[in-house]
Amino acid sequence: GGAPGRPSHQLCYGKTAIIRRFFMNVTIAIDSLKGSLSSMEAGHAIEEGIRRVYKNASVNVRPLADGGEGTVEALACGMGGRLETVTVTGPLGAPVECQYGILPESGTAILEMSGAAGITLVPEAEKDPMKTTTFGVGEVIRAAIQKGCRRFIVGIGGSATNDGGTGMLQALGYGILDRDGNQIPPGAQ
Repeated sequence: GGAPGRPSHQLCYGKTAIIRRFFMNVTIAIDSLKGSLSSMEAGHAIEEGIRRVYKNASVNVRPLADGGEGTVEALACGMGGRLETVTVTGPLGAPVECQYGILPESGTAILEMSGAAGITLVPEAEKDPMKTTTFGVGEVIRAAIQKGCRRFIVGIGGSATNDGGTGMLQALGYGILDRDGNQIPPGAQ
């Protein structure tokens, strides 16, 4: 308790009263909400809610991802990198725009399989991992190599493929051959 007649939340030192004030520090790190919000968008939405109640709160929003969609944005933005976009072969062979990140100081590329070979890129009626390819993942790696990257962080979540990375290796120039010496076809057949 405090001095008689004084609230218990005040401390008295001579004639000066110091009132304790509570200051809220909040760090928000949330994964993306698949198909709705990116990690940062979800974090800023939560920040807005906190600020409605605690106007003077110190809020830090940090990106977070589990290796699938959102990993590139989370790591590149969280580590001071930049985002690049490249057109690559999608999981069914049609072109797709794929975003990847570059951390220039370390020459590191950040990519996610889901950007080039992701299940969200395949219509429901065409989902068949025996027919999809990781070729576009290799094309992203090749694009990053051309930008000077020699280190790679690859998030493997959200893939629509089951070819064991053979498409990726073919895009990088490897010969994945059948018993007759011909390149194997795309997919896991």
